[in-house]
Amino acid sequence: MPLPPPPSFRLDGRRALVTGASRGIGRHAAIALAQAGAEVVLAARALPESEETAAALRDEGFGATAIALDVTDRAAVREAVAAAGPFDILVNNAGGNIRESTLDVTDEAFDRLLDLNIRACFTVAQAVAQGLVAAGRPGVIVNLSSINGHRAAAGRAVYITTKHAVEGMTKAMAADLAPQGIRVNAVCPGFVETPLTAGVLADPGFRQRVVQRMLIQRVMTTDDIVGAIVFLCSPAASMITGASLLVDGGVCAI
Repeated sequence: MPLPPPPSFRLDGRRALVTGASRGIGRHAAIALAQAGAEVVLAARALPESEETAAALRDEGFGATAIALDVTDRAAVREAVAAAGPFDILVNNAGGNIRESTLDVTDEAFDRLLDLNIRACFTVAQAVAQGLVAAGRPGVIVNLSSINGHRAAAGRAVYITTKHAVEGMTKAMAADLAPQGIRVNAVCPGFVETPLTAGVLADPGFRQRVVQRMLIQRVMTTDDIVGAIVFLCSPAASMITGASLLVDGGVCAI
């Protein structure tokens, strides 16, 4: 009896756009997608850092370019996606955090975070989806959410609001875009060691509190997150849409 082929995690022939790709999860996601065979476009405000990563990928024989893009500039997003697309894959990674409680949030902080974490996320996904539909191609969108889209915590009221919104947005987009062959999912990291979190994780007490909340008791790295992203982008996940994949070391299981 012939055996069935194994599931494929390869992305050969696909073009991927990764936002917030200058560092952290976005940078490592772009590298992992390229290593899986995709041609990647790294988009970020910090162009020199993205260009450095793209050059390193090209030196290894992978297809990679970098573009300067502020995802909160909706006109610039639409122009960039139209010029460089269509993209078979979008990793919607750009986002931010504000550590303020309900009593302390200012109007400016509220507007800034909603603009970055919700409006920009929607705008980039919409532009990529429109390009795919116009080209008659299927595709995959992965929105970077958070465990804070599934739970609450003190001192980050607006951030948690935005990530709950990303969860709903992901499901709604999946329903809208399934007839066009576009899958939409979310990856929900826990606390990850990145350049942005290095300062707080340098405090031994804070680091210990992070680890104690987890079933798998170690601080996560970007390598722990990008495997989930590549999986959701790959043919191995061809029947997964409207889902949220928690990568949190078991925090939300407790």
